[in-house]
Parts: sequence; C-alpha cells; structure tokens
Amino acid sequence: MALTTALLNSASLRGKCCRHNFLHPLIGPLLRDSMSKLYSSYRRPGSQPEKKPSWKNVDMSFKKTFEFLKTQLHLLKEESKEYIIGPGGRPLNEYLLEQTRVVWEFRSQEDLNKWVISSDVEIGGKSEVYLKLGRNNQAALLYGTLNTEVPRDGETKYSGYCSMRAKPLVGSFARRKYYDWSNFNSLYLRVRGDGRPWMVNIYTDPYFSHQKDDLYNYFMFTRGGPYWEEIKIPFSKFFLSSRGRVQDSQHPIWLDKVCTLGFTIGDKVDGPFQLEIDFIGLLNDRAHTEEFAYELYEKNPKV
Repeated sequence: MALTTALLNSASLRGKCCRHNFLHPLIGPLLRDSMSKLYSSYRRPGSQPEKKPSWKNVDMSFKKTFEFLKTQLHLLKEESKEYIIGPGGRPLNEYLLEQTRVVWEFRSQEDLNKWVISSDVEIGGKSEVYLKLGRNNQAALLYGTLNTEVPRDGETKYSGYCSMRAKPLVGSFARRKYYDWSNFNSLYLRVRGDGRPWMVNIYTDPYFSHQKDDLYNYFMFTRGGPYWEEIKIPFSKFFLSSRGRVQDSQHPIWLDKVCTLGFTIGDKVDGPFQLEIDFIGLLNDRAHTEEFAYELYEKNPKV
C-alpha cells in the first residue's frame, strides 16, 4: 500500500505525461474511476478545484485485481488465436479479396453500448442529446435539441453542438487497438435524417506525425423525409482539420491506424434534430480512382 501511495504522489506531481507509466494494467481497474477526475483537463471557469486527492478514495481489492488478470489473460489467448489464423481472425486470402465490411450495425442495446454521446453541457451549454434503438430494433436513433446559447462564464464564446462517437478498440491489458481500413476506399452508410447537415469524423493515430490524434472530417447532408438513403463517402474527400489546416498530399489518411468514428451536429440552428443509422460499413469501389478531392497549391512558390 505504501508503494502504491508513493507512486500516486509522484504521478500527481509530474502531471499527465507520466499517467501511462504508473497506471499498470493490474491496478488499472481499481483506479479507473478515481483517476478520471484526477487527470480531467477541463474545469468550469470559476469553479474551485477539489481539495482532497481523488486517489485517497481508491479501494484496493485483491479479488478485483485477480478477476481482472483472469479476464485479460483470456482476451490475450483469443487474440493470439486470431493472429495465427490471419488479419482480424480471417484467412489471408479472404482478407485480401474482401470488398465490403459492416463495422457497426444497430440491432440491440449491446450495439448501442459501443458508442458514447456528448453535448455542450460539458462546457455549460444547454443542448440535449439522446441515443436509443429505433423502431423494431433495426436502427440507432440519435435525437435531441440544439441550443446555441453561450454560457455566461465570461470565457466561452461559442456553444451548440451534439455528438456521437464510437468507443475505441481496447485489447488485452488495456492495449490500444486500431481499425485497419487500408483495403477499402469508401465509407458506406445507410441513414435517415431530418435534412440537417452532419459532420462525419474519423480519428486516426499515425505512426510518424507531429499531429497526435489527427481528425478527418466530411460534411454529410441528409435530405429528410420518410425514406432511407445510402451514402458513399470516398476517403479521398475527407479533409484534415487538425490545427486549422486542410489535408494535403504529404498528410494522407492513415487507414491502417483508425482509432474511431463519430458524428457531430453544430449547424448553429436552434431546435430539435434526429438521425437514424442502420449500419456503418466499408466499401472497396474499384471504379473510384480519385486519390485527393481538393485543389493543391505549391508551397513557397518561386517568383
């Protein structure tokens, strides 16, 4: 116990840079709830910081640690089996010839649990967002009310957004995993909206980039009405919005290092919204050969 306390004290002094070093996978489940507050990067303007360190409320349980270790070893065993079979647990020939894949579909509450929703309430806003199964449990229904009223805290300048984001993949012993979409060139969705525009976000984690967690976006315009629409979005049309710059040929999408995907509404129009999603999949369209959909300009042209 003394050793754990010393580690926690040391980590609280060093800040965020060392949180992954001391949060060993074996004590991770014991500290997850308390450390989420300790390392929260946001605090409402004017609010007072907590005086009591969160780690003092940690309940050290040997039984809980043993159960966690047992579960993670089982996951490691299953991952090893899949690795021997081939990429993603499929034979290599099947993986190479794959042209379509359904990544997310919504048929049960378990499918909804793979996603999280958020809104400007986190920064003091008044927008509301909810997620539930649609009619006959055949789709996900994302709905709510957008409110662009800015919080009166003296610092926040903009408000009015709601979002839905898939939870990142996690391997055994809390290892970060990624989606490999390098065999495909398009995102394929079946949705039914109310005519409002949405932003589709792809979060990536490239090997060599000074931009951590690059974010690629595409504006999806729903047509409204009672009919479903199938939307195909080539990856070449996604633009990089990290630090206000647009993707160029030197910064392609790293489709083998996709972290997750999400949807955001923030069209500055107060009122109700809804979006139904049947499934989200991938498509390898052989007829699509475009590599980059935007104009490129020469940097530092010679006069």
